[in-house]
Amino acid sequence: MTAASIRVLLVDDHPLVRAGVRGMLAGEPDLVVVDEAADGVTALLAVRRHDPDVVLMDLSMPNGDGVQTTARIRTEHPRTQVVVLTTYDDDADLDGAMQAGAIGYLLKDCTRAFLLQAIRAAARAESVLTPAIGARLLTRLRTPPPALSPRELAVLAAAAEGRSNKQIAAGLGIAETTVKTHLLHVFDKLGVQDRTAAVVRAIDLRLLPVRTPGRPTL
Repeated sequence: MTAASIRVLLVDDHPLVRAGVRGMLAGEPDLVVVDEAADGVTALLAVRRHDPDVVLMDLSMPNGDGVQTTARIRTEHPRTQVVVLTTYDDDADLDGAMQAGAIGYLLKDCTRAFLLQAIRAAARAESVLTPAIGARLLTRLRTPPPALSPRELAVLAAAAEGRSNKQIAAGLGIAETTVKTHLLHVFDKLGVQDRTAAVVRAIDLRLLPVRTPGRPTL
């Protein structure tokens, strides 16, 4: 390892995936895999131990998913950059990762050349996205945000605070069935399937202030 080497941590719960990525990085004189982790807890310990420049982060893992682990890493080790490497390409996962502080979002079918480029860009604190993801994100940014009614925004804001449908209904003086109806309308307008994704999407669109959403069920 040279003084200029980019120190990389691999985080994925599948050993074959980690072995494959390690093989893709092998032979690159400026890239060094300092460790591997199979879950969020182990990943945090590895970051504390090795102080990597770049973490390649899976999203779906035990003991702390990729979004939660990314947020912890970025809070405790702001110098370390996180690049998500996943099979999930939906907007909710992308928004969650970006909100958590990831600097890149790649799909696992990306080429070796693109992966190497992404790691080096991340080490320079430059954002990188799989082209299809980047194009979709650009389209979203150029599209005016959907119009939510004042009542829909009030219901969504209460959901973002972790309140149940019953608590939201009591707080707003409406029926619980009405709360569910408003949430379904919000989901449809934001193009999501659940309230957590709706909150993340609304924050991304600046419809709600940044906060940590609760996860009560609809």
